[in-house]
Amino acid sequence: MKPLEGKVAVVAGSSRGAGRGIALALGDAGAIVYVTGRTARAGPKPADGAPGTIDETAEEVTARGGKGIPVRVDYTVEAEVAALFERVKREQGKLDVLASAVWGGADAFASADAWMSAWGKPFWDQPSRQWQCMMTAGAFAYFIAGYYAARMMAAAGKGLIVGVTDGIVGEAKTPEYGGGQLVWDLAHASINRLMQDMAIEGKPHHIAVITLMPGFMQTERVLMHMKTEEMKKMFRFDLSESTLYIGRAVAGLAADPQVLEKTGKIHFVAELAREYGFTDADGRFIPKWECVEAR
Repeated sequence: MKPLEGKVAVVAGSSRGAGRGIALALGDAGAIVYVTGRTARAGPKPADGAPGTIDETAEEVTARGGKGIPVRVDYTVEAEVAALFERVKREQGKLDVLASAVWGGADAFASADAWMSAWGKPFWDQPSRQWQCMMTAGAFAYFIAGYYAARMMAAAGKGLIVGVTDGIVGEAKTPEYGGGQLVWDLAHASINRLMQDMAIEGKPHHIAVITLMPGFMQTERVLMHMKTEEMKKMFRFDLSESTLYIGRAVAGLAADPQVLEKTGKIHFVAELAREYGFTDADGRFIPKWECVEAR
């Protein structure tokens, strides 16, 4: 029997990136996974042309031994989120895991090159639309998914909510802002505090709320940026990890009977790899990311 067989999970933002890796790892562990996000095979694609759909992810979840169920959901629209969780309740009668990896940062830019060229500029020289893209399809999306998930979990007296953050090095706490990407920084700081506060209210109901800090992930958009060997060297691409690495961290948390002891904190994926004994897709243990100069 697989460790998460019979468990029900919702993964927000799983057409690509960290969400896709999380969905696949939960599938490896035998879970029923609602693969959710905006990009469906039959619908519009992202402005920057990033690959990946919820349909493709769901099919691979099933191929890996879980059950993938694709549902198109825009996490900036509450009615769509409410409908998703009502469907999960109707079809499964429970929810064990919510993993949020929604991120709208790329939506403010027409291409990957435009995104890269804006990085490091003062906020007034960047698109103001970033606020809606990163704060609404970021902190609000985490909140509204957690809102409906926690209702189901509190009624059952158990559950796990996981969120993905960025920019954390050294100790697992939000760093001081260094300039160059104001809204990006604010959005992640908001997510971190949101998850911390959700943990306080969830703990009496045995809901663990955990924030994960991955390393430099080989997401579809990162691979779009890494066009030359020179760029790969500058970003220390040799230290990067697949999105399955964070996925295995979520699967490990979901299978941990003592997971409530970890609630309310930011945990590094690399540290959980040591604790739970998993490796990346290629069999390597990837150490905690410390190469921040190029980020």
